[in-house]
Amino acid sequence: MEHIGVNSLPLVLIIAVFTGAVSAWQAAYQLKGIAPLSFLGGATTRAIITELGPVLTGIVIAGRVGASIAAELGTMKVTEQIDALETMAISPVRYLAMPRFLAAIIMMPILVIFANTIAVFGAYLVSNYFLGVSFAVFFNSVSRFFDMADLISGLVKTVFFGGVTSLLGCHIGFRTEGGAEGVGLSTIRSFVLSAALILILDYVLWMLIF
Repeated sequence: MEHIGVNSLPLVLIIAVFTGAVSAWQAAYQLKGIAPLSFLGGATTRAIITELGPVLTGIVIAGRVGASIAAELGTMKVTEQIDALETMAISPVRYLAMPRFLAAIIMMPILVIFANTIAVFGAYLVSNYFLGVSFAVFFNSVSRFFDMADLISGLVKTVFFGGVTSLLGCHIGFRTEGGAEGVGLSTIRSFVLSAALILILDYVLWMLIF
């Protein structure tokens, strides 16, 4: 949990604040000539908590954590450490995979809550200092359009994202062959497949939830 959650927090927060900032610019551009900027807070917040926060955090975790899981377990596989565990009647799945899976599905929603908060703050900074939207106007719009169901649906998706990332990393790591070159290929394969499945799952879960 420390490796997946705490150690990933600085990177997640840096990405989140700029995600919020870009969201504010894009929302302002889309609202230009259509609706007043008083809607900016609600528009950016809903986009962040339903899509941008969960998906971008999931992809960051896929790159940072999923790849490291595949590399770590792949190294253990090619150096026969996993064979040694089996020789001692220790299940590699229970001993190596299950803790990583549980840690991922627990820490992903927590990371996304932090990411959403910082992203909304980044959107507010751009709105206030560059677009002339005051604190009261921005957060009044947030409170008017905020729906708890949006937040819950975004957090539910992150549980699936974390589970897929950890399971793929473990599966690919356990199947690694070919020494150091195989470990490198497993690392790349884990990130690519995790990122693709996160986007696919995002679409499927959106259709099911909404």
